Amino acid sequence: QSTGSFKLFNTGKLLKKRWDGAAHDMHRKKVASAKPVVDTSSPHTYAHLQSKLKKLQLDEERHAVIDRDNRHLLERMSEIMRTRGRVDNWNGYEPKSLNKAKRTRELIRVTLENQKILARIQAKQPQYSVKKWEEDWVDTKKYMGSIRRYSDDWYQQMQQEKRRSRQSSRGTRASTRQRTVTREASEPQSLSRAGDEIETEVSKTEQETSVAATEQ
Repeated sequence: QSTGSFKLFNTGKLLKKRWDGAAHDMHRKKVASAKPVVDTSSPHTYAHLQSKLKKLQLDEERHAVIDRDNRHLLERMSEIMRTRGRVDNWNGYEPKSLNKAKRTRELIRVTLENQKILARIQAKQPQYSVKKWEEDWVDTKKYMGSIRRYSDDWYQQMQQEKRRSRQSSRGTRASTRQRTVTREASEPQSLSRAGDEIETEVSKTEQETSVAATEQ
C-alpha cells in the first residue's frame, strides 16, 4: 500500500504541474490578447484632410488665371512689336439715359426763366437816387459848417501851431545859450583889463613916490 500510495502521490504532482502549466499558458494568452481600457492609439487619418483637394483646386484655378493673363499680355506685346504700337483704349460706348429728354426740357425752362428775371432786374429803375444823396450831403456840410466851432482842417492847424511853438522855443534856448557863452567869454577879458589898469596905477604911484623922495 505504501508503494501504491507513493506512486499516486508522485502521479498527482505531475498532473498538478501540467495543470499549473496549462493554466499559466492560458493566462499568458489572455494577457497577450487583452485589450486596454483607455484607447492610446493614434486617431484615424482621413484622406480628404491630408490631401486638401479644395486648396489644390483653388491653386489650379489661380494658376490658370495667371497663365491666361500672361498669355494675353504676351499676345498684346507681340502685336505691339509687330505693328509698332497703336492706341487701343478707345471707348465707343455712349451713355444712355431714360429721362434725358425730360431733363433737357427742364434745363431749357429754367434757363429761360433766369433770362426773364435778369431782363426785369436790368430794366427796373432804382428807387434811390445817388445824385439826390450827394445834394443832401452838400447841404448837410453847409449846416455843419455854420454851427460847428472848428473848421475841417483844425487838426492840421493845431499841428502847425505846435511846430511853430517848438521852433520858437528852440530859437529862444539857442539865443540864451549864446548870450551865456558870450558873457562867460567876455568876463576873463574884463578881469584882465582891470588887472592891467591896477598894475599901471601902482607903477605910476611908485614912480611918483620915487620922484618925490629924490626931490627931498
